[in-house]
Amino acid sequence: MVKILNRFFNFLYPPICPICNEAVDSHGAICANCWKSFNWISNPKCFKCGYPFPADLDLGPHPLCPHCAAGECDLDFIRSACVYDDVSKNIMLPFKHASQLKYQTMMSRSMINALRDLDLHIDVVMPVPLAWKRLVKRGYNQATLLARPIAKHFNAVLDVDSVTRKYRPDMGHKTTKQRRENVRGVFKIKDKNKLIGKNILLIDDVMTSGATFYELNRILRKAGVSAVYAVSFCRVVHSI
Repeated sequence: MVKILNRFFNFLYPPICPICNEAVDSHGAICANCWKSFNWISNPKCFKCGYPFPADLDLGPHPLCPHCAAGECDLDFIRSACVYDDVSKNIMLPFKHASQLKYQTMMSRSMINALRDLDLHIDVVMPVPLAWKRLVKRGYNQATLLARPIAKHFNAVLDVDSVTRKYRPDMGHKTTKQRRENVRGVFKIKDKNKLIGKNILLIDDVMTSGATFYELNRILRKAGVSAVYAVSFCRVVHSI
């Protein structure tokens, strides 16, 4: 019965690429040409934080970037689907600020794909919280929309209320140090008993400096969480 309903729905609303409107096999998928336009992150990359290395380097099975080799990444693992550039920006920003929710499926699917090289046991999927002021203004938390199908994929609990966030001005073009100072103390755990001993996957649309993930990791560890992973749709790549 479900298959029949799906066929009927596809007949009424044929699946198209959300970027260029070309016909595709399933709703939420993107066409081959649009797929090729993204700078997807694949190996070689830092095994811990997922930072992409030049494609012609052979660094062994578990290479580390200089930051992770120096012990500067406190999370267990970080992954991102693609590099933040003109292509991914034209998907992420309308999705985040202009209610272009048609990109949700392809973004969340690519984030799941970015985690494929890790054998993770995930108890809780947690979207990065928005401050109430921003949530009311925007009308939705884009990280929550991305987190729902990811939680379903991993058969994990979707947690949107254990951590709250204070309002602070946008971090804009701040340096990494300024971003970490700006986000320090911005999150608060409401009930740590729900989180003790859990493996948590944090979800966000873009990773710029990692300051948000690092601050969430800090307070979650203090609350007794066992492991903290993170994944974003895109990430800003700086020279290291």
